[in-house]
Amino acid sequence: MADRIMLNQTSYHGTDAILEIANEVKAQGFQKALVCSDPDLIEFGVTSKLTDVLEENGLPYEIYSDIKANPTIENVQNGVRAFRASGADYIVAIGGGSSMDTAKAIGIISANPEFEDVRSLEGVAPTKHPSVPIIAVPTTAGTAAEVTINYVITDLEKRRKFVCVDPHDMPIVAIVDPQMMASMPKGLTASTGMDALTHAIEGYTTKAAWEMTDMFHLKAIEIIARSLRGAVANTPEGRKDMALGQYIAGMGFSNVGLGIAHSMAHTLGAVYDTPHGVACAMMLPLVMEYNAACTGEKYREIARAMGVKGVDEMSQDEYRRAAVDAVKQLSADVGIPSKLEALREEDLPFLAESAFADACCPGNPKDASVEDLKALFRKLM
Repeated sequence: MADRIMLNQTSYHGTDAILEIANEVKAQGFQKALVCSDPDLIEFGVTSKLTDVLEENGLPYEIYSDIKANPTIENVQNGVRAFRASGADYIVAIGGGSSMDTAKAIGIISANPEFEDVRSLEGVAPTKHPSVPIIAVPTTAGTAAEVTINYVITDLEKRRKFVCVDPHDMPIVAIVDPQMMASMPKGLTASTGMDALTHAIEGYTTKAAWEMTDMFHLKAIEIIARSLRGAVANTPEGRKDMALGQYIAGMGFSNVGLGIAHSMAHTLGAVYDTPHGVACAMMLPLVMEYNAACTGEKYREIARAMGVKGVDEMSQDEYRRAAVDAVKQLSADVGIPSKLEALREEDLPFLAESAFADACCPGNPKDASVEDLKALFRKLM
């Protein structure tokens, strides 16, 4: 079976990259945008950094902002109606994973209306038509949704998140401008950064990993490990490096999948509304310990990329422990908690079963049972 790599048609990186949106819209011949952005970004003037560029170039748009931190089926369905009513022919997604995931679902359903229930998109979605064209502009350095074929929607009725995997949802253009991320508060910078690190480490160790994606993931780990602390301190260098590191991680994991740190994080987000990056950061070292025996020599390279010295002189047990410890230290340094106070013993069966059913679970390097997942969740208590 052939290995596959899918990326954006075009991506722009660096300071003032957002100015390129006008050239792209004109070159593509687009007429009107539906701008998907969440209410906080609109209130704090982040969205306007880009819509100002549209206005200065005489490019019409309407804004859709009914988007929650963990976007719901209702958010998507309302967005589909807003897209149809607007007369738009493309979507601009401005925000973190929430805005971009919502935009992807809107774009897919607008082009494939037989999936209007949203739930039928779970897993590898059998859509026939490419999404409405999407230009994605991240405002967080973590999800890499601008370069992935994945999106996650919350089903409030069933208290679960579901992952949709669809090559048709890839944004055609990504604009990764660190200035769009400069207003992120410390907590959000930390959690989204740890989400990016989880992408890189899980993508590097997943069953489907191969040489090209290993290249992306190791470089992403290196960049994130050296720059996340600076980004949390709001240094320009840290912001710029994290914008790049999270994107590179997305180049890899979108093509090979993730593992149980993500399947468990999705479940925590659905049940407790735990921020996704926080849930990933709490689960990652526990899952790394669980997976260690099935990862060959990969933890040596993870430790090296994390900045650990002398890994070539370490035994296998030593470099595996060093890799896990380096992740724990980075998480602690940026203020991520290691325990989840809301977690209750009576919730564990539902959490474990939901995580087991998640689309990310099969990619884990070590097969996990429901009981294994229950035991891992218990370690957060």
